[in-house]
Amino acid sequence: MNPVRSVELVKVTFTKLVEKRVTTWTAVRNKRTVVPGSTMALGRGGMPHDLEQLIVEAVVGLEHGFWGSIAEGATFRSIGRKRTKPGREVVRRNRVDIELSEHIAHYHLDRWRAGKSTPCAEALSEFEARWRDLGDSESFTLVWPTLEVLDSESTAA
Repeated sequence: MNPVRSVELVKVTFTKLVEKRVTTWTAVRNKRTVVPGSTMALGRGGMPHDLEQLIVEAVVGLEHGFWGSIAEGATFRSIGRKRTKPGREVVRRNRVDIELSEHIAHYHLDRWRAGKSTPCAEALSEFEARWRDLGDSESFTLVWPTLEVLDSESTAA
């Protein structure tokens, strides 16, 4: 794992688009840098993977996984932001932690879904209920890594 650096807060808005059968996210880091996230299939209505990943990384304190790398300025192919040399460097530097964070997330998600003990269970259950209660074109914003919820809103016109 990489040495501990100061953690930048990232505000992430997750939006549920039922009619389009997709979910999206947008992150804001450094108070102004917008990171357009990926669009994922809504599936059977469960939480999107990136939200689950955010919750697990925050609860277990993974500073250099996917979301910590976003906070540090990473630019991934899977998100809608131009890849930059500094962004690619963050990904290169954190590659091991990013890959490890996926395995750690799957471990905790599997335990939670099976009703087994995990320190992530309370937060996962709370956000699962929040996600389930969202209607079409509704969203909520939370802060990585604190999991503070800033707002819920409808983006319908």
